[in-house]
Amino acid sequence: MSITDLLSVEDIKKAVGAFAAADSFDHRKFFQMVGLKKKSPDDVKKVFHILDKDKSGFIEEDELGSILKGFSADARDLSAKETKTLLAAGDKDGDGKIGVDEFSTLVAES
Repeated sequence: MSITDLLSVEDIKKAVGAFAAADSFDHRKFFQMVGLKKKSPDDVKKVFHILDKDKSGFIEEDELGSILKGFSADARDLSAKETKTLLAAGDKDGDGKIGVDEFSTLVAES
């Protein structure tokens, strides 16, 4: 399954483009723009599993840094600051990574 099976290519382009500048990433706005906020809980979980590149069941800090590339291969990497901010917003249990339920909550709170 591909990210474009779940989200519109047009929405992905607009969302990735909106945060092309360094240190401009806002996960709340991004998840809304990309159409993730409107998706069913099941589809949000499917997106999580696509973004979990190493299939560990978690999105770790290094995967978070390249989260935009999970939506569009030519997107930029997040800065260290953006990555830490996203991790802090999503890591509810403090284990240094984001699980599927934490990701679902992060999207729902957007």
